[in-house]
Amino acid sequence: MQFKHVTLDFEGAVAVLKLDHQEVMNAVSIDMLGGLAEALDEIEEKRAEVRCLVVTGAGRAFCTGANLQGRNAQAKPGRSNAGAALETAFHPFLRRLRNLHCPIVTAVNGPAAGAGMSFALMGDMILCAKSAYFLQAFRRIGLVPDCGSTWLLPRLVGKARAIELSLMGEKLPAETALEWGLVNRVYDDGALMEETMKLARDLADGPTVALAQIRRLYWDSPENSFEEQLNLEFQSQRVAGSTDDFKEGVTAFLEKRPAKFKGQ
Repeated sequence: MQFKHVTLDFEGAVAVLKLDHQEVMNAVSIDMLGGLAEALDEIEEKRAEVRCLVVTGAGRAFCTGANLQGRNAQAKPGRSNAGAALETAFHPFLRRLRNLHCPIVTAVNGPAAGAGMSFALMGDMILCAKSAYFLQAFRRIGLVPDCGSTWLLPRLVGKARAIELSLMGEKLPAETALEWGLVNRVYDDGALMEETMKLARDLADGPTVALAQIRRLYWDSPENSFEEQLNLEFQSQRVAGSTDDFKEGVTAFLEKRPAKFKGQ
């Protein structure tokens, strides 16, 4: 399926969402964000069938940040609102990813800069090609990090490394990102999508309700006290324990066979 600068394909229970504006290395425009919103609408309509989402980029880039083409470089300080599009377009997309009903796998096939780095870090599992790199590009144009990167980065790599990436604006190669714990796995470029789909299918075959609850637990954990997190685990366990997949998992364990989860 084709949307504005976005393609969406369904491979069984896996939805593959691809940023596709190769002329600008998949830089994010308002048009692309509209296309992403439509693609997520389609995924939500098929939520009973879609049990894992893969996000990647077309061509040689994942996403090189916001598309600055056509912006008025002569705008006077104080006369423009550089952050206006964040709350009206970028933030709704990020919130929808956070609250998605199934796991997200990001396949970082090339540069992931600025907002594109944040998009990549929204994955529950972040897989990279060896040639990929991350870049906090904001300082290069006199802006501050956004799209959630100042929340995500210190929680993933610690305050010191997060600030260094943002203040220095230096490229972070995929293999260094793996050493830092920023990403989960790095593959040869030619193997990235094959390995991504293998992992995505494994997640899609899992107990979707429980996996969604796991996503919620880890998203909410940094803001919760220990007692609050214990309560959230209790609530989440009640939800997961009421599913047919829980019954199937226990039965399969007792019968010493692989479980056949249906996402229910």
